Formats: sequence, structure tokens, C-alpha cells
Amino acid sequence: MKAEAKLEFQTSTAPKTGADLLIDLLIKEGVDTLFGYPGGAVLPIYDAIYRAQKSIKHVLFRHEQGMIHAAEGYARITGKPGVVIATSGPGATNLVTGITDAMMDSLPLVIFTGQVARTVIGTDAFQEADVMAITTPITKHNYQVQSVTDLPRIVKEAFHIASTGRPGPVLVDVPKDISSEILTVIPGNAAMDLPGYQPTIKPNPLQIRKLAEALPKAKKPVILSGAGVLHAKASAELTAFAEKHKIPVVTTLLGLGTFPADSPLSLGMGGMHGTYAANMALYESDLLINFGARFDDRLTGNLKHFAPFAKVAHIDIDPAEIGKNVPTQIPIVADAKVALTQLIEEAANSPSHEDWLETLNQNKKDFPLWYQHDPNGMSPQWLIEAVHKVTNGNAIVATDVGQHQMWAAQFYNFNHPHRWITSGGLGTMGFGFPAAIGAQMAEPDSTVVAIVGDAGFQMTLQELSVIYERNLPVKIIIVNNGALGMVRQWQELQYDNRISESLLHTQPDFVKLAESYGIRGAKIDNQEDLVASLPELMAYDGPVLIDARVLQKEKVFPMVAPGKGLHEMIGVKPE
Repeated sequence: MKAEAKLEFQTSTAPKTGADLLIDLLIKEGVDTLFGYPGGAVLPIYDAIYRAQKSIKHVLFRHEQGMIHAAEGYARITGKPGVVIATSGPGATNLVTGITDAMMDSLPLVIFTGQVARTVIGTDAFQEADVMAITTPITKHNYQVQSVTDLPRIVKEAFHIASTGRPGPVLVDVPKDISSEILTVIPGNAAMDLPGYQPTIKPNPLQIRKLAEALPKAKKPVILSGAGVLHAKASAELTAFAEKHKIPVVTTLLGLGTFPADSPLSLGMGGMHGTYAANMALYESDLLINFGARFDDRLTGNLKHFAPFAKVAHIDIDPAEIGKNVPTQIPIVADAKVALTQLIEEAANSPSHEDWLETLNQNKKDFPLWYQHDPNGMSPQWLIEAVHKVTNGNAIVATDVGQHQMWAAQFYNFNHPHRWITSGGLGTMGFGFPAAIGAQMAEPDSTVVAIVGDAGFQMTLQELSVIYERNLPVKIIIVNNGALGMVRQWQELQYDNRISESLLHTQPDFVKLAESYGIRGAKIDNQEDLVASLPELMAYDGPVLIDARVLQKEKVFPMVAPGKGLHEMIGVKPE
């Protein structure tokens, strides 16, 4: 019998290439995880990754959209740039949704795309796309490398730009002949050359004083806390400031967790599906202090009716946001943490706001979030509350966009920062599951729950391969109502119940799908079974998919209809 041939792999002794230099630079920047997918234009880079595999970890996803959303989840939890590698042409264009998502939600990413060789750029070469033109409007900055000697400077600048000021995605396009170039001389350290990029970190002291002087004059002050507080790691300072002056706090969708939800001063989330107490506080306020929120339309409703009685102070590190949507009387360009620290020192104790707080607390009691129990089914709101109870409110929760997203925002009360990952500005279906993967890689010992819709999950479900391969204990909960839930809700309320292409008449068997990937699955369609099985499923040492069949007709309330003001909510009380 012939002996089997034994494969032997030898360590390459090839000279250093531009790709090797790139990987060395990433390691120098402290990068330990790459989210990527190989292809022809990045083969030199993947060859370098092979040589450096003991120093850096690469995670192979099944689609570029999945890997960039995972990088977003990683960035949201760690505050460090998520690093993405994709090939040229379709590889790069498949990233566009994720890049836009990161741009709108201010997430630091550094994205490396392969490109055809410099000699054929502009000739419609195989898998060529004008990535620079495509991504200019959706990145904080982008580069195309023209010389291998520029790599040290470009990489250093890319990480600096992505993670400072208002965070955002930076793209570096690397032609294949650059990454495959043999280096005769290894370029040394390079200084950054960014004379026009100087984010303002420290606030103008006169503006801080102006806000401090406005505090004792206000009878109905409100704080609006946005994602800028998270990026500045300023939750402790925000809490100290609010408690010192007894100012109630409204959070934005992306600001959930910046202020403890169980605080007596917390009014919950504001906006289209915010609480009655939060929205009425914004409407009636005479001093609105915005820390790191961008006054988007889903928060403000009809601008004509937004905070009509308030003097507005807006603290934001991005000067372009101040006054963009809402007239601002006290503009403060600064990092939220630095501004809050100075404000705490500058502002004396405010006079009592007992009448104001009593009114708001009465609103909380009279008009709480509500839903109706159905003994024959499972309410999605109840499902979220059950997950919150089993996880003690300490899980990292990632969602897609839609009804399940709003129910999670309303009923999973966040008391700590960096536990909530969602697609806010772009509203991206398919975001939640891969974002949860990135979060789990960022915090391997934390409980990570992907709360997703049955439609959005089907856009990126191929990443089940990743959690199986790496035994990542992500818990996927499909809030399954057999519909594009929010689309259906709008069709019922805004389009005279003309239900057009928003019901999913055919679905896969999600349990069998999970099992086909080697993942544990469970289908649950009633409250009794969920109570009995959820603790064990959440404690399972590995990935789990739960197909939770909820009531199809359930709506997200309260709701501010398009064109209405925050004080014109519908569904505030059970009908």
C-alpha cells in the first residue's frame, strides 16, 4: 500500500513587499482584528496576512456587507476603528451601505480596498471601479496610494482621522502593483501632514459661562443626550451634571445608555417613537441643552413645533451640526467630556425645579409605555422585557431597523453605555446580526444578543458560518411577525391599509437553517414556552438562534406621524 504524500509548508523567505509594510503598519497601530474577504486585487495583502498570522487575526465573512457591519459593531463597543479589507470592484462596492451607515452614525472605520494596477486605472480593467468617486460623499476622508513610500503617512493619518473629532470611516484604496511591489528600502516613520484638520476639543470659556448663567434662569430645563456622549466617553460626567442640577434627561435612539434608564431624572427616548414624558419635556422646555445629538428629523418631528419655547444650547464636536436644523442660541464646539467637565466646575447649583420635575414625573405615571397582552400569542414588547429580565439588563444588544428596533429601544432599559448597537441614521436592514458578531469579538466574555426582524435577518444570515466556525456565543432572537413590520404599520396608518408587498408569505424554517450551519435553534410561539426555555438558551455556551413567533398586527406606539410635532403623538394610551 502506497504511503500518503505528506504536505509540507515552508515559511516564505521572499523579500518584503508593500503588502508586508501595510500589515506591519496596522500592527503598529494596535490592530489585532481584520474583517475581510479576499479577491484578486488584494491577494498580495492576503499573502502578507498569511506571513503575519501569529501577530494579527483575520475573520473571513461570507459577504462584504456582513464584515463591514461587524466592524461597526466592534467600533461601537471598543471605540477603536474597525478595520476592513475588500477586493476591488464588486468587493469595494459591496461596502457602500456599511460605509454610509458608519458615516451617518459617526463610527470609526479604516477600510482598505484593493485596486487594479496603476497602469490600467481608468481603462475599465477587470474588476475596476472608481472607488474614490463612489466613496467621497460617504467617507470622512479617502486616499488612493500612489507610491509605496506614502503608506506609512497614509495609514497613520487614516487612523487619526477616523478616531478623532467626530469619528467616521476613512478609506484607503491600494493598487495591486503597490501592494506587490518589492521593497529595496523599508520606509521609516512618517509624520502626518494634516494642516487643515484640527478638531476643536476645548470649548470657548465664554460660551461655557453663558450656558452656566442660563441654568439658574431656567424653570423648565432639559438635557438631550446623544451618541456624542458615547464617543467622548462622557456618561459619568453627564450623569454628574444632571444630578447636580436636577435636570431631567432625554436620550436619542443612538444615545441610549448614556444616562441610566432607571434614574428618577430619566425620561426615556425622545422622537418619533419616544415616550410621552420625553417628547412633552422637549416641547415645553425653556432651556434645552443638547450634548452630542444632531437634531435629526426622527427626533425633532416638525421643526416648526420643536422646542418652540426653549433657548437652545448645543454642545457638539462637529461645528457643521450646530444650527444646521435647529436655531441655537448657545453654540459650543467641543468634545462633550471636556465641555461637561468645565461646565460642572463653572455652574453653581441651580434653583429648585420641583414643579417641573413633578409635572414630568406625573407624565411618566399617567402615560407610560404600554402594550396589550394576548393570552393566545406572544407580544413582541413582552418578549423584549423577558430578554431584559433574563440578561439582568447587562447584555450588549444589536438590532436591525424597524419595529423590533423600536421595541428594543423602548423596553430594554439600558443603564450603562456601550451596550446598545443599532443603525440610526441610515436605518440598515441586515445590520444587527453581523454587528453583534463584531461586538462579541470585541468583548468575548459578554452576553451579546442580536434582536432582529425576520426580513432583515435574511439579508445577512450567511454570517451564521462565522459564529459557528469561531463558536461565538451570539444569541440571535428573530422577532418574527411574518412581515416587513414597520412598512406594514405605515401602510396601515398612512396609506389607508393598502398592504403592498410587506407581508412575507414564504419563510425558511429558521431552526433547520440554524442546524444546517451547526448552530442550535429553537422555535417559540407562546409566552409559557419562552419563560421555560429562555434562561437555558441564553446560558448555552455557544451560538443560538431563537425563532420567536410574535403577534403580526402589533404596532409601535406612541408615534409621531410625519409632519406632526412631538406634542401630537398618537397611541399614547391603549385604544
